[in-house]
Amino acid sequence: MKYILATTLLTIALAPCSAAFAGDAGHGQKVFQEECSDCHSVMTGKNKKGPSLFNVVGRKSATIADFNYSDAMKAKNIEWSIETIAEYIKAPKKSVPGGKMKYDGLDDAKAREDVVAFLATLK
Repeated sequence: MKYILATTLLTIALAPCSAAFAGDAGHGQKVFQEECSDCHSVMTGKNKKGPSLFNVVGRKSATIADFNYSDAMKAKNIEWSIETIAEYIKAPKKSVPGGKMKYDGLDDAKAREDVVAFLATLK
């Protein structure tokens, strides 16, 4: 009984986190094309002004060997999770002060959610 109660409480506690990032990957792909694709590729091994975002979820920051990251991004030393990507694309300059990304950020929370859902499909 304790196990069932604990499992139920854990599920309820985590539900808002899961729902918060249950974006529409199809729409996220469109937003990515409009907002991100000038500087970022989604193909493995293809960098542009920014690094390839293929398989970015779960990757450590500044780890693509043939991309020249800013010292600020190298020092950030984070794992790109759904949450950290969403935080970063909301305000890149605030998230990584001194970084090279020129983008001001994606204000629309739903669009961010959708972009992150799209990026999570790139495996």
